[in-house]
Amino acid sequence: MGRILDYILERTCCGRRAHFTLIDPDETDAESAARIARIAAGAGSDAILVGGSIGVSEPRLSSVVRAAKKASGLPVILFPGNINGLTPEADAVLFMSMLNSSDPYYISGAQMQAAPLIARMGLEPIPTAYIIVGHGGAAGYVGYARPIPYGNPEIVAAYTLSAAMMGMKLVYLEAGSGAPRPVPPRAVELSRKLVSAARLDAPPVLVVGGGVRDPETASALASAGAQVLVTGTLVEEEPDRLPDIVRAFKEGRGALGSP
Repeated sequence: MGRILDYILERTCCGRRAHFTLIDPDETDAESAARIARIAAGAGSDAILVGGSIGVSEPRLSSVVRAAKKASGLPVILFPGNINGLTPEADAVLFMSMLNSSDPYYISGAQMQAAPLIARMGLEPIPTAYIIVGHGGAAGYVGYARPIPYGNPEIVAAYTLSAAMMGMKLVYLEAGSGAPRPVPPRAVELSRKLVSAARLDAPPVLVVGGGVRDPETASALASAGAQVLVTGTLVEEEPDRLPDIVRAFKEGRGALGSP
């Protein structure tokens, strides 16, 4: 395994949880990225994600990644919406397949195009299943997703299990940037239970993002079994609230047993 994946696994093993702060390079310049990254590091974030669904381009992407790395001292992982979201300045990339997209391009086509670039750049690829739930936001719209309704947690769990059986290292349940509601804790709980029951040798890390704006929601997701929480919009709009959310997630009432 690669260095950054090992880092993630170490921070999420034995019932521990991690927090990632997301920076959108389309909406953030290098100076703002440095400010957000410093806030994230001070709040207890474990890594910085950089990426967005629209408007991502060079040289801005590279400058944002460099600024975030220098300011935070944390690993910077690319969260690409397409092949234009790559830069060798980062430490790793979420090599994502949007499993519930209706367009094969976002399931395997973009990945085929990106793979040679990632290898050439020397980026560490982290195989990641990306599953859009509920609102879906720009990522769901751009990626032609069929968002799973909030009221169907069993479908979320089935997708999560399928990703685990494919050998994905991370499963990212996404409600969308600025979503009015987060991924339901029940969907997280069922996903963990289903994967745990399968008794796989190397179950994936369960990542949840979108719509988390308060410590109570963060704690509920932790208790349901989320292992990584991603926060983006809130850090840009209300950065003073981030420490409480990170603390609530990491100190949540306890998760289900390791999947």
